[in-house]
Parts: sequence; structure tokens; C-alpha cells
Amino acid sequence: MKQTSCPIVVLVGRPNVGKSTLFNRITKSRNALVDPTPGVTRDRHYERVTWEDRVFMLVDTGGIDDNPEDLMVNHIREQAMAAIEEADIIFFLMDGKHGVTPADHQVVEILRRTEKPIFYVVNKVDSPEQEIERLSPFWELGVEKLWAVSAEHNYGFNSLMDGLSEQIDSGDPGPELPEGTVRVAFFGRPNVGKSSMINRIVGEERMVVSEISGTTRDSVDTLLTHGNYSYLLIDTAGIRRRGKTTDKLEKFSILKSLASLEKCDVAVILLDAGEGLTEQDTKVIGYALDHGRGLIIMVNKWDLVEHDKKQQEHILAEIGRQLPFVGFAPLLKVSAKTGYGVKRLFPVIGAVDRQYRAKFPTAALNNLLRDAIEAHHPPIYKNKRLKFFYTSQIGTCPPMFVVMTNSAKGVHFSYQRYLSNKYREGLGLDKVPIKLIFKEKSNPKKR
Repeated sequence: MKQTSCPIVVLVGRPNVGKSTLFNRITKSRNALVDPTPGVTRDRHYERVTWEDRVFMLVDTGGIDDNPEDLMVNHIREQAMAAIEEADIIFFLMDGKHGVTPADHQVVEILRRTEKPIFYVVNKVDSPEQEIERLSPFWELGVEKLWAVSAEHNYGFNSLMDGLSEQIDSGDPGPELPEGTVRVAFFGRPNVGKSSMINRIVGEERMVVSEISGTTRDSVDTLLTHGNYSYLLIDTAGIRRRGKTTDKLEKFSILKSLASLEKCDVAVILLDAGEGLTEQDTKVIGYALDHGRGLIIMVNKWDLVEHDKKQQEHILAEIGRQLPFVGFAPLLKVSAKTGYGVKRLFPVIGAVDRQYRAKFPTAALNNLLRDAIEAHHPPIYKNKRLKFFYTSQIGTCPPMFVVMTNSAKGVHFSYQRYLSNKYREGLGLDKVPIKLIFKEKSNPKKR
């Protein structure tokens, strides 16, 4: 049973069996672009991973469910139950040095009941000789296949990852959609009004709307035609503050929401006008930026403050102060309840999507770079003037550009920001994130 989209792969096992070591080895081996964004705090217990051409979300349950008050057997059992409920693929780690434990037997009995792919991994096996010796007692578990690995020393690691790759479809096209369909995902804290907003947009009660936080456990898609364009509207579970997320299943639902970022072009982040901007809202926006998605900030429940100019100004000022790194994102003031401002959404989505996919000729980009350098000369670095030789576009969604220079390390953040602003102005990219990558030209000619 192959997994599609961006499956959630969960590491389950007793403490000290090597879950975190394996997590680190997999994530450090990932072939993914890392784009650190100022003001964004990343949770270390899950990570988006690209292994060859397979994409998945890796989760270390040591960080998800760690509760020292639980009895050990109960604790590992609860981990397994939560993983079965919400994960797509499960890695069950056992300790090759210590052999089989009663907890291992109990968890295997639980895992047998699911049809989801299970990898029974015996860790701390460093060689073929150890594999024969240390795997022997684990066959009494009665499982079809055991994977011998050393998360610390890499033994068996590639074979395990190849096995995982076979369970994940490559480049899954998803459902059949009309050509040019824009995928729009709605994100936000629970009860901010995501389902209500989609109901208002669609014009009928397609979603289950409830005042109970956490109604939406998984993402729900709605295909909508508006004018000559098609949109896939994706409703997601609420992303709750980590300290208040005590329900184990809800923690996996959060990860499923983040996995929805893999299949959207534009992320609409809903804020609550009644509560204003919270720290968790900035995290949700950070997740969207990490994935390089088009971004729209939507302040819902504007009807609550429509007669309070002072509160309106306060909300907008707070957004500007706390989100300076997303100044490009369009901001809409709306009300799902009354319909105020909702009609502006589709023109804005269209503008964001056009910029998100935009391509530019290399000659125009080099003219832009030359004019920017002449207007503001690059600084001196290590007694030498920085030089920029040429630029070209290397990708879209979002637009990405490479700038060849004589010293990538010498490009100060302030000058990077200056060039980014010049690219935005010159190319009309005022509504989407852009990426400027500075690379050193090999053996540049001295001038």
C-alpha cells in the first residue's frame, strides 16, 4: 500500500533505543533547501525530509509524547496507539544490545492490528556479524521482516531508507484537477473561522462548522470554479500552542496540517480580530515561509471591531510590528459571518499566484542587477570590493534567483536585503516571497 502526498513517518520506541539518533541521521541526510527566517522558532521534533525524490514528514515521538509520569509500558503503548491512529508509516525501534523486552511484545501485538506499513527496526547493530547475533532473539516476535541498523554508525541505514522510499509514491500528481487550478490552504489556530470562511466562499455548508475547537482533524479539499479559474480550497486542522496541546491525536493533526503545505500554492493565514495577533500565529506564518509558499494574511471576525477605530489601528499596528519579515503578504480584513471583504480574496489570490509562478528573461535580470549596483555600490570585504558578475532565475514557486559574486560570505545581510528589494521593485514581485542565493564564481577573472 503506497503512501501519497506528504506522508507522516513516525518513530516509536522505548527511551534510549535510538529514536533521536535515527531522527538526526535521517534529517541530516535530507536533500532539502533550508531557509532560516528571522522571527521563526522551529520545533525540533519533526522535520520535512526529501530522500532522493520522496518527500515525507518525520516525527520523533520522544518529543511528541514525553511524559515521565507514565509507567514505561503504558507510555510506549500510548505512543503506538497514537501513531496507528494518525501516522501513515511507522518505524518501531528496538534495542539490539538489550534484546527483546515485554514492552516490545505488547507494542508488536498492537501494531499487528493495523494495515499501515510498519518497519520493525532493530537498532545498535554495527556489522553483519552482529546482525546475525543480535537479530536472533527478535524473530520470536513473529514479524515478517526485521531491519538491522546502526543509527549512530550508519550500518543498514541506506537499506532502511530504500525500503521507506518504496512505500512512498514519487511525484504524486494528486487528484485530477482542471488545468491551472490554484491550490489554496487555510491555516490558523483552532476556532479562528477557517471552515466558516470556506463555507462563506463556497456559498453552501460543505464543511462541518462547530464552535468546538479541533473539529477538523484532517485536511478537507473543496474544488471551486470562480469565473474562468479553478481553485482547490483546503481546510486544515487548527495549529494550537504546543504547551496546550495535550491530546496526543491532536498533536499528529497539527503535523497533518503542516503536511498540507506540501500540496498548496497559496497559504491563507487566518487571524482573529477579537484576540489580535498571538505568538502562535507568527509560528504558523513561519511554517508557511519555511515551505516557500505564497502567503495571504486574513484578519477574520472584523465585524467585532468594525465600530472601534482604535482597536482596528492597534491590530494593524501589531501585525506590522510583529511580522516585518512578511511585509510583502497582502492583508485582508474580512468577516466570515457577514461576508465583509470576502469578495476581495479571489483577485488577491490571482495576483499572488501570477507572481508566484513568474519567469523573467536573463537579460532583464542582469540589467536590473547592474542598475542596482550602480545606484548603491557593494561594500568592501577583507580589503576588497565585492563584485557581482551576473544573475539568472533558477526556479519559480516562489521566484528564486542566483547571483554570482567573488565572495558569497562577504555579502552582508543589509546588502542582501537591498538587492532583494531592488528585485521586488524591478520585477513587480511585491506580493510573494523571493529567494536570492549568492554563489561564488569559480576563479573569477581579476579586473
